[in-house]
Amino acid sequence: MAVHCADGRITGVAPVAADDNMPFLSAGFVDLQVNGYAGHDLNDGVPSRETLEALASRLLQAGVTCFAPTLITASETALCAALRGIATARRQSQLLSQMIAFVHVEGPSLDPADGPRGAHPLEHVRAPSLDEFARWQEAGEGLVGMVTLSPHYPEAPAYIRGLAEQGVLVSIGHTGASPERITAAADAGARLSTHLGNGAANLLPRHPNFIWAQLSDDRLTASFIADGHHLPPATLKAMLRAKTLERSILVSDAAALGGQKPGRYTSPIGGEVEVSADGRLGVAGTPYLAGAGHLLDRNIAHVMAAAGLSLSEALALATRNPGRFAGGRGVLAPGARADITLFSWQPGDAELTIESVFLAGERATK
Repeated sequence: MAVHCADGRITGVAPVAADDNMPFLSAGFVDLQVNGYAGHDLNDGVPSRETLEALASRLLQAGVTCFAPTLITASETALCAALRGIATARRQSQLLSQMIAFVHVEGPSLDPADGPRGAHPLEHVRAPSLDEFARWQEAGEGLVGMVTLSPHYPEAPAYIRGLAEQGVLVSIGHTGASPERITAAADAGARLSTHLGNGAANLLPRHPNFIWAQLSDDRLTASFIADGHHLPPATLKAMLRAKTLERSILVSDAAALGGQKPGRYTSPIGGEVEVSADGRLGVAGTPYLAGAGHLLDRNIAHVMAAAGLSLSEALALATRNPGRFAGGRGVLAPGARADITLFSWQPGDAELTIESVFLAGERATK
């Protein structure tokens, strides 16, 4: 396939003769949940422009051309300061203005119980507040475009409705809510499920439970972390089949300790965290995960093997599907932004080998 570009847009797409030495060509990957990576942390104080640009550059190396910086549960003061920092950096940086779709705030209105809360700090978990959200938007110059919450709070339906009316995506996650609360959240305007199957208690009622309720609700698109640690292959395969590929997306949920050497670290996400040789990030001394250690270049390869997907099916989960929630990014068609990832891959490879990435038609990687 050949792609023709002008003025940052795709002007034409045409087939070319097959050549075993030619790389695959895809729309740039879209990741709606990135906490950090390779030591670049968005949840350790106020993210600087340097941190954000270094993170964005590392994401480009993995084929990602659009992402949502993700802030986890923290005090209102800390969240507002972080939002202010991201908004300022995005305004000042051409790279960030092109790559950051919006900010994803994961919390602070999560289920406080161990298990559903995951690695989020209990002392900052609180009920949702439209007044607080307004202060977030003021600090972040309107950049908050996605919020993850547990719908078990009595205030949740009104909060979800209020955000949806402002065009903000609401995602259900880190919850132990009843199926009735899940349905009420979707009724109020929730459109997504955050890393479905994770941020949950270790033991659940066989049925009904909040996972079945989200899998069966066609109004909800579910994100999945296909890193080999968050969901066993059979579980991931079954969930994708139940949700359908059209209503599924991949997210990395990458944390700053992703890509680091094995060992024990202190992190804002999870506190004491063990980094394993296989990239697993776990809260030390517990069965709980502390974010993820891989990016979408590995997740795409893993989901093919785990769920028996074709390359084109797996790519859609990381391009077109999440791109629907990011202003139409992740599309390889005339008129779309010329965000393009070239890569090589062979069956059995654990990751895609990224060769070149283009942002708005300009080469963005060396």
